[in-house]
Amino acid sequence: MNDWHYFQSCPVCSGTKLKIFKKGSLHLHQLEPATIKITDSHYGQTWNLSQCSDCGHIFANPSPPIELINRLYARIEDPEYEAEAANRAQNFIPILNQLDQMFPNRGKILDVGAATGIFLALAQKRKWQVTGVEPSTWAVRLASKKYNLNLIENTFEKVKLPAGNFQVITMIDFIEHIPHPKEAVRKAANLLQPEGILVIVTPNIKSLVARLAGKRWWHYRPAHLAFFTWSSLTTLLEQAGFQLLKKSTYIWTFSLYYLLSRFDSLRALWSPPKLALFWKKVQVKLPLGDSFVIFAAKKR
Repeated sequence: MNDWHYFQSCPVCSGTKLKIFKKGSLHLHQLEPATIKITDSHYGQTWNLSQCSDCGHIFANPSPPIELINRLYARIEDPEYEAEAANRAQNFIPILNQLDQMFPNRGKILDVGAATGIFLALAQKRKWQVTGVEPSTWAVRLASKKYNLNLIENTFEKVKLPAGNFQVITMIDFIEHIPHPKEAVRKAANLLQPEGILVIVTPNIKSLVARLAGKRWWHYRPAHLAFFTWSSLTTLLEQAGFQLLKKSTYIWTFSLYYLLSRFDSLRALWSPPKLALFWKKVQVKLPLGDSFVIFAAKKR
């Protein structure tokens, strides 16, 4: 149950030429729900990372026990995430605009790692038929209470859904959290109708921001087990049966309060109640360019 998984081959392309990319500082006893929640700010902390010399994929090796990780995800509570709901919704609107153009008559959409349902609530308002999968009991309950959404409380790995049932599957900040991304993307292909669309948002470890930030890059955190390059991401899509349609970068929207609160050294600026209230009203868009946004079509 709690055995580490040691990779002898790349989990994306199955190549066997692996090399050390980064020595990690994390230990298993540090893992708890708070350290893998969405708003965790343990930036710069990673597991030991290997890189595939063939496709460029970078991944935790060994990977923490998946059953342990799944149990922790089920226990996550993250009120800070939902407190930024209005701003996070702004991140999703460009994706939905693109999908509305592709499917003017809408259809069925599955969101993998749906969190509290912000994305699906927006999609439902646009007349999409929505389904979401989310392991956190807290998030599933909040989605029901706040958005009247009936999310499936499970991991994508274990959930059973009918094949060929969806026009669209979204994986927004999901595949970097799992040790076997190819299995997940192949499962998505099975669940999609012919020429259905897969949307992936995931960090770009070779982006300029990632290089400039170095070991303090904010995507280096305990919850992230996989890091994609353009080469490894295109390899992943091809091997899972997808054809790339569109590639762009993600634009993040947060309140200034949220951004300041990422840094404990700035506590004097964000913790006083009156200042906190003011910063929460200031919206900031961050076109960092350090996450891919991918639209890919299932091949016939």
